[in-house]
Amino acid sequence: MRKLENSELGRKNTEEFKDAEKTPLILILDDIRSLHNIGSVFRTADSFLLEKIYLCGITATPPNKEIHKTALGATETVAWEHYKNTTDVITALQQQGIEVYAAEQAEGAVFLQDFTPQNGKKYALVFGNEVKGVSQEAINLCNGVIEIPQLGTKHSLNISVSAGIVVWDIFQKLHYHKN
Repeated sequence: MRKLENSELGRKNTEEFKDAEKTPLILILDDIRSLHNIGSVFRTADSFLLEKIYLCGITATPPNKEIHKTALGATETVAWEHYKNTTDVITALQQQGIEVYAAEQAEGAVFLQDFTPQNGKKYALVFGNEVKGVSQEAINLCNGVIEIPQLGTKHSLNISVSAGIVVWDIFQKLHYHKN
């Protein structure tokens, strides 16, 4: 087995990315403090060809050298927009027929492995602040809550790790497990 060279990976350039068919998934970042978390989420969104990221509240926006450190150029490929209020984004997306789910621990949450996205539908996922999580106001508006099962003592994951887990799970269900 031989490790592939970067030139063998078939990477899209910026224009190819923008023209490519996107995974019908949008991310909403609700008051994310860490610039490195924001950049990491951009990279994840680029990796799985996600439609867009909404940066809400105190979440910083590009251009920013600290975001760039982890985004590695993904801020140039992934569409993004800043909104003052997360609730405004949720409402606007739902008016477009997009189902919005919070990634959080909450009463009545569906465990990630039990969440089945439907092909042909578009989804948005809300990820919350590193300390406070997704705001209750945002959860109240969401179509539901998706929870990542956790068995250890912390029951807490870094937001960029949570985003990677949930995005990968939904991506592979949409692309590899056609329902």
